[in-house]
Amino acid sequence: MREEVDYRTMRRMGDRLDEYRRKRDPKRTPEPVPERTPRKRRGDRFVIQQHHARSLHWDLRLERDGVLASWAVPRGLPRDSRNHLAVHTEDHPLEYLDFHGEIPAGEYGGGKMTIFDRGTYTCDKWRDDEVMVVLRGERVSGRYVLFRTGGKDWMIRRMDPPPGWTEQPELVRPMTASPARRLPAEDAAWAYEMRWSGVRAVGYVSGGRLRLLSDDDTEITGDYRQLRPLAEELAPTEAVLDGVVTTLRQPKRKPTVQYLLFDLLWLEGVSTVELPYAQRRELLDGLALAGPHWQTPPHFPGGGAYALDAARDQSLSGVIAKRLDSPYAPGKRPRTWLSLDT
Repeated sequence: MREEVDYRTMRRMGDRLDEYRRKRDPKRTPEPVPERTPRKRRGDRFVIQQHHARSLHWDLRLERDGVLASWAVPRGLPRDSRNHLAVHTEDHPLEYLDFHGEIPAGEYGGGKMTIFDRGTYTCDKWRDDEVMVVLRGERVSGRYVLFRTGGKDWMIRRMDPPPGWTEQPELVRPMTASPARRLPAEDAAWAYEMRWSGVRAVGYVSGGRLRLLSDDDTEITGDYRQLRPLAEELAPTEAVLDGVVTTLRQPKRKPTVQYLLFDLLWLEGVSTVELPYAQRRELLDGLALAGPHWQTPPHFPGGGAYALDAARDQSLSGVIAKRLDSPYAPGKRPRTWLSLDT
């Protein structure tokens, strides 16, 4: 038995998967744990895995010399020229190109792992402190550079952002409604939403993280920890959302915090504030945002009287009327949004 242990130790001298094996017990994790020493060979495959571990992140793995050189990217690969942190991790076996599943809690990297994208890449540069590649996947394509900033910490940047891509805005002031005494005369030109009491909040979603600002620009993210999974559900989609954080009370149920979303101000590199309300709502509904603490309440095109009746039935204070063709006016109170009491 002693000779066998010594033989395996000698056989693995210089084995690039040693660190990977030390961190995993094949009896306790479904991950591939090959015993053989990887053979150096040319390869041009890559995989990106979305990893719901202690915190959501993405793992970028590039085939190199018989293993997968790996980086954990907390906010995902950037779609523009911003730098994102990329932490260099241990090399992984090639079997990881196809791995997905649930790593048991308590094990290294415990959590759900899914394949976000995979494909091939071309290497333009590979040094100990800098790697430049062109990725060709189904969801991720482009030229990226990884460069070391110190120890295991690297940065990743996209060098050819798509044409027309704009960076997510740091601040979009919420648009507000003007008071009105009666329903608009041209009912068919308007849509109606319930008027909810609560905290007006604009949500900035990027890299699976949520930043929440109130209508006076105060950051309130920490006040509503229940809403953080919203960003993970959307990931890697980036968006700026408008809504109200309220407490819903229903008979025989505990009150629950809800983020009620009614507008979309920026989506995947494109500002939507100039789009008409009807198109913004269509894009918002397409995100299918529904969770334990967030939802997109219905709106009623051309149904003012019905909306007022529904608000009374729910003991709400009123409705908001919005012109279907109106753009979003940040920080303003135009007559294209009207607030009506029940």
